Amino acid sequence: MPYRYGHYYVGFVLLVILGGFWASYWSLFGKVPLAFHLHAISSSAWLLLLIVQSVAIHRRSNAFHRQMGRASFALFPFLILGFVMIIDVSANRYASAESPFILHNGPSFGIGMLIAIAAYLTLFYLALKNRRKVKLHAGYMLATPLILFESPFSRVLDQYLPWTNFIGSEGPHAVQDVIAISDGLAVIFALTLYFLDRKNGAPWLVASFFMALQAVVMWNAPFVPQLGPVFSAYAQIPLAITATAGIVAGGLAGWLGWRAGGAGAAPAKARAQAA
Repeated sequence: MPYRYGHYYVGFVLLVILGGFWASYWSLFGKVPLAFHLHAISSSAWLLLLIVQSVAIHRRSNAFHRQMGRASFALFPFLILGFVMIIDVSANRYASAESPFILHNGPSFGIGMLIAIAAYLTLFYLALKNRRKVKLHAGYMLATPLILFESPFSRVLDQYLPWTNFIGSEGPHAVQDVIAISDGLAVIFALTLYFLDRKNGAPWLVASFFMALQAVVMWNAPFVPQLGPVFSAYAQIPLAITATAGIVAGGLAGWLGWRAGGAGAAPAKARAQAA
């Protein structure tokens, strides 16, 4: 099976999440908005699911792997919902002019989350579409943690390794530097995997595209003043509408990916043979 050590890589991402969000989430667990809890639970559950699936398939527990795969259909919309609710929090903080930091970075955070959502929807759809091609399926599923990696690792760089910010922006824009650096390192990792097996490397190219796009767009977004009114307008949309849209998008990605992968191919073949 491909990616024999995939579960260790996913476990590393999980550790980065624990460390990167310690100051802003784990140490303030009882004082943060509900959206933070939903995002943390859904993202952590997704990583744990990937670890279990990786271990199961390498131990030849194919039936259990498939059971966990079915669980992803329920978990994935929940994962997208967590991202949508974080956008809602950022938009409301921006609209209320909570701080100079959020006024500078708010629209950038919102766009970054939208790009992350688009990346997740694409990777999950392609993972299901290619579920009969083991290497591609595994690659698309294991590429999803890279989309999570940027946010916590940029905090690790900012809090514990500030000397790594070689871009050197000042004030609230410095956070965009470490986000871009974090995305850049993830792109290098993904492209390395691509060049190690270009025949089956498409998942890592797709992930690299979204991470590079995120780095460039987020870094430049604070210098586009027209984005501010758009983000303020987004804040006026009821959460019930945006949350429902997120759940539906997650469900559609799974359903369309499953159908594209030939869900009905085997029964159709059996009927043809019987005739």
